[in-house]
Amino acid sequence: MANALGNKVASLIALLAITKLPTFIYGSGTILIKGGTVANHDLAFPSDVLIRDGIITEVAPTIEAPPGATVLDAGGMYVMPGGIDPHTHLDMPFMGSVAVDDFFSGQVAALAGGTTMHIDFALPVNHDLMAGYKLWKEKASRSCMDYGFHMAITRWDEQVSKDMAELVLEGINSFKFFMAYKNVLQVTDSELVEGLQRCKDLGALPMVHAENGDAIAWLQSRLLSAGIRGPEGQALSRPPALEGEATSRAIRLAGVVGVPLYVVHVMSIDAMEEIARARRSGQRVVGEPVASGLALEENPLWDSNFTRAAAFVMSPPIRSAEHGQALKKALASGVLQLVATDHAVFNSTQKAAGRNDFTRIPNGVNGIEERLHVTWQEMVVTGLSTPSDFVRMTSTAAAQIFNIYPRKGRVAAGSDADVIVLDPRVTHTLGVGSHHSRMDTNVYEGKQIQGKVVATISRGRLVWHQGKLNVEPNSGRFVPMPAFGPLFEGLDEQYRRRGIFPYGPTPVLRGPEAAAGTAATTSQSCRSEL
Repeated sequence: MANALGNKVASLIALLAITKLPTFIYGSGTILIKGGTVANHDLAFPSDVLIRDGIITEVAPTIEAPPGATVLDAGGMYVMPGGIDPHTHLDMPFMGSVAVDDFFSGQVAALAGGTTMHIDFALPVNHDLMAGYKLWKEKASRSCMDYGFHMAITRWDEQVSKDMAELVLEGINSFKFFMAYKNVLQVTDSELVEGLQRCKDLGALPMVHAENGDAIAWLQSRLLSAGIRGPEGQALSRPPALEGEATSRAIRLAGVVGVPLYVVHVMSIDAMEEIARARRSGQRVVGEPVASGLALEENPLWDSNFTRAAAFVMSPPIRSAEHGQALKKALASGVLQLVATDHAVFNSTQKAAGRNDFTRIPNGVNGIEERLHVTWQEMVVTGLSTPSDFVRMTSTAAAQIFNIYPRKGRVAAGSDADVIVLDPRVTHTLGVGSHHSRMDTNVYEGKQIQGKVVATISRGRLVWHQGKLNVEPNSGRFVPMPAFGPLFEGLDEQYRRRGIFPYGPTPVLRGPEAAAGTAATTSQSCRSEL
């Protein structure tokens, strides 16, 4: 139904044309954006956009300003759907610390960077999913924009299975399984398979952090024994091969179960090629690179300044330059689908806990504010992608994958008024001096960007304009995401046609009592039950 509506909207929008005009007039809750180029994931065209009561009400060549409306001049600029960051960790306890950005400071940073919705990972409390969900709802009470939740699964039992069903009813349609962080978050292969099957039953999307946690623990021990204790140990203990192996394993297990799979923070050629191979074979696998993996490289981990080196510690680690180049090409060509951040920020004092042992450095880098600008610079300014491609990878793909399109991820009549205005002529520099996060470091320090989000509209509110924020805590909203999204459409038929029993009738009845044809009949019964 959502796809059908999206197609109708696209058809109507394709008929529209152009114009431009200028200047700002501040008024009531009605906003008119004049003279910009509307960029959706499938089409870019000159148009005005009218917003009333938190909804886009009209997209047309020329719209007269209603009395008292705020009029934004977007001449020479792009008008796009607000960004959706599908991978954040706000106010997260991890490795003995708590991330310094909470649901207000992190969302303030997001809005300043053009992101109008994010999906945060809720963690169980002592493996209790419902307790984790309750805690994350409390954390999010300070929010100032739209958000959703994924839920992490850290063990398997009957209660977890029941709680997953309850969470789907609450509007969580994705569950994350860690294949790393041994003895803390990591699940076994048998637990992963159980979880994959449960996700299939519920119409929820399974997600994996794909690294071989057992091999990483082995390498960490060897490196520490050899006297390698600094941040460089993060890269040395988590080589691309271990990301590729785990990605391959998760993909194959999902294929056996017959469920779509979402691979978070794809950081290496090894993992990307496993995803490409699976997609070529017809398997439904989503690959999510993160902004840091596209724009940065691993050399800072060897910096003699511990504070700078530790700031770059994340898992999987940032790789050498050739990996980033390959990931950008895969993103441009559609092998990888969307860009996230894995925003999990720990300040220099918190990271100093691992000064003499890299395994104790809290993992995570910033990006919730920088994601759109970094992606624009790396993908559009370089000519790898078009503005419409940019919209796909920063907004629309996430809305489609998590089943909230075209409510989100599109500039069209009837969609939520989450809209940004991006001026491709403005040059600016990223860093601590200009960011809105509580972090005291920034992994993009000094990076120059050509193109800037100059206005952000969240649910019809002009929250970022002329370099100023206008937001209040406790004004955010949880967005439920329905189960059985587009990735599940037709999957049962694909699985059935592939054939669960490729070698003939099963089970085979043997002995004099087996009448002719019984095996075939039993096989059909078996198939229907599965």
